[in-house]
Amino acid sequence: MAHPASTPLPAFQTRPDPDNGTTAKIVALMLGIAVPALLGFALWAAVSAQKARDDAKTAAAGTAAAAPATPAMAHETSTAAVASPSYAGTAPANADALATAHVPYPATLPAAPAGAVANVHLTLKDVVHEVAPGIKYQAWAFAGGAPGPVVHVRQGQTVKITLTNDGAIPHSVDFHAARIAPNVAFRDVNPGESFTFSFKAGDPGVYMYHCGTKPVLAHIANGMYGAIVVDPATPLPKADREYVLVSSEWYLNAPGLDKPAGFDMAKAHAMAPDWVTWNGYAGQYVKHPLVADPGETVRFWVVAAGPSFDTDFHVVGTLLNRAWLDGDMTKYLVNVQTATVPAGGGGVFDVKIDQPGLYPVVSHSFASVDMGQVGLLKVGDVAGTASH
Repeated sequence: MAHPASTPLPAFQTRPDPDNGTTAKIVALMLGIAVPALLGFALWAAVSAQKARDDAKTAAAGTAAAAPATPAMAHETSTAAVASPSYAGTAPANADALATAHVPYPATLPAAPAGAVANVHLTLKDVVHEVAPGIKYQAWAFAGGAPGPVVHVRQGQTVKITLTNDGAIPHSVDFHAARIAPNVAFRDVNPGESFTFSFKAGDPGVYMYHCGTKPVLAHIANGMYGAIVVDPATPLPKADREYVLVSSEWYLNAPGLDKPAGFDMAKAHAMAPDWVTWNGYAGQYVKHPLVADPGETVRFWVVAAGPSFDTDFHVVGTLLNRAWLDGDMTKYLVNVQTATVPAGGGGVFDVKIDQPGLYPVVSHSFASVDMGQVGLLKVGDVAGTASH
């Protein structure tokens, strides 16, 4: 207990120790044993720490030797522990003109092939991909950029996938719609080679496909993803228009204006993207809206490719009349305001809008909207733009 400042502290009392000599001898003996032991332990700890540091350096050197530089890595991919600055919102002076001239990714669902077998040929290629007006990125993607082509099949069809690797490093393709041994079907394909496998499309819904080669984070973030739609054997309620939207993040190690940017692993680990997009390009369906007539039912097949963000699907100004969540096509919810599509998942959403207008299509993560994940559904013959 603390004493008041005016109260003197009691003095410690001492008294002679009749056994003082014996005690001193014992203490000296114990110190003679303990000190060498402590010194030995300290020496052992120092040696162990140095060995751990040496082992870490050796492992790092081995990793670097196991992954030599290739032409595909020549776009200055950053693997530094510290992320580069944010380039979110970077735009050239003529960004509006570039956005107007941009040819948008075709969002309309293509027809499913007839017959018992759907033949799908995917070509992987290193390409310069534009992720926003004037922002170029050195992507590992598909021959047409990112996302890859929409694959549309029917439940019960056999899907025959032929993968050709025209890139500079090994790649693979993982179909979430397939029930198949991944070590057999999703194996790496070396540059210049092709590989074919088949699976039965037994589960209706919308699914992601992506490169499954390690590190998967880098391969997806570099543009190696797409959507496969499997129509149910029992038809869904009629839709007048059907669109496919694939969300994804882009992590840039440079602005991408003067020369193509590359991938920043530190940003990807921190989940701090520069751009978030529908179908690979920021805001493309603002300048080039998706369209519908008043009273039509519009069906959205939505995949969250990530690699890390969920998509909280929302159409501003209306409700989702029907929402099939995460690939479950056996039942749907009605009048949903916002539906979560998890990273690597899919959802199917119907809206029926009677009043003409411009209806923003977003993830209700508005940080993602600010980084480009926004489009417009133009219902009827209306002019102008939307404030979102």
